[in-house]
Amino acid sequence: MDKNMGLQELIIQRLNLSREMTEDEIMELIDEQIQQESKKRYLEVSVRERCRKEIFHSIRQLGILQELIENPQITEIMVNGTQGIFIEQKGKINKLDICFDSAEKLKQVIWQITAKCNRVVNEASPIVDARLSDGARVNVVLDPVAINGPILTIRRFPPNPITMDELLSMGCLSRECKDQLETLVQAGCNILVCGGTGSGKTTFLNVLSNFIPESERVITIEDSAELQIRNIPNLVSLETRNANVEGCKEITIRDLLKASLRMRPDRIVVGEVRGKEAVDMLQSINVGHSAMTTVHANSVRDVVSRLETMVLMGMDMPLPAIRRQIASGFDLIIHLGRLRDGSRRVLEIAEPVGLSEGEVKMRTIYRFEQKEISDNGKICGDLKKLGEMKHVEKFKTTGL
Repeated sequence: MDKNMGLQELIIQRLNLSREMTEDEIMELIDEQIQQESKKRYLEVSVRERCRKEIFHSIRQLGILQELIENPQITEIMVNGTQGIFIEQKGKINKLDICFDSAEKLKQVIWQITAKCNRVVNEASPIVDARLSDGARVNVVLDPVAINGPILTIRRFPPNPITMDELLSMGCLSRECKDQLETLVQAGCNILVCGGTGSGKTTFLNVLSNFIPESERVITIEDSAELQIRNIPNLVSLETRNANVEGCKEITIRDLLKASLRMRPDRIVVGEVRGKEAVDMLQSINVGHSAMTTVHANSVRDVVSRLETMVLMGMDMPLPAIRRQIASGFDLIIHLGRLRDGSRRVLEIAEPVGLSEGEVKMRTIYRFEQKEISDNGKICGDLKKLGEMKHVEKFKTTGL
């Protein structure tokens, strides 16, 4: 490994930093240096290939993480400083035998990631959200906030967006439910997807977005661009921006949401509501705009208190007024969950039907009922239909 580092330093010294070198040019330099090194000491073909790949990844890509990022079966990469690298594969978390040699090498990888998406992370601003070129979500927390060194978390998404047919084959929901959701999206209903971390909210929101009619003007608003909407020609994608030392002002989801209302949207898709922007989201859906978004919550009923808290962060409003806006604004709330076997399911779909004794009353349309656990540990069950939607005005106006 030390000899590889010496080779890498020699190659870096030969790089032409006055211009952007192509990958082929860098590979040619690496091959020349390895050829010279092989004249000094014997190098097996397998050692040469491994050395070639490691040096290229360290110079041009993301070092030891590159092969993990290129593996389509890995959904999450968790780097805990120099203490270890964990991956999530097929719903299970495992520790790898590899790790970064030093915190400096890990920071170089982090700076390379953040620089490509115009984000800044340092001791003054030690926490940042970013993304890779393939859309993978990145979170960074640097020391001294992170006591055990720089923490890097990468959540990967499939190169091709998951389709509704794939969700059906995985048992995430039933075909009857899928048909009803398709009609709801086409009718312009306001849909909120909720669930815990890793429950598949963004993926499900992306799948629902495929049902949006092609004729609509759609505006997406995200912290880091992750949605992969490909069937809408009139699509505007907006992304937040952090403040930096150069004087650039912070642009928040709330700022983008306000701006989007002046862009003649037919549909607004917000990646996640997690703060003061909940005020503007409720205002927009209560004055006729169609919207879809996600919120972290443990159930369709808990999401109401979550929204109340976020609205109060941005504006001092009476709770009854907030609840009335939630009940009249959202047409459907979908709750996703991650079960013990690692599978992600639609656990409940409910419709807010008004206020009862001051609380938002929910009518459950679908609910997941667990049957049994198979010999291989897989949880079996069905998404049962328990009722019909009460408010069908949007269906009538659209002729669906």
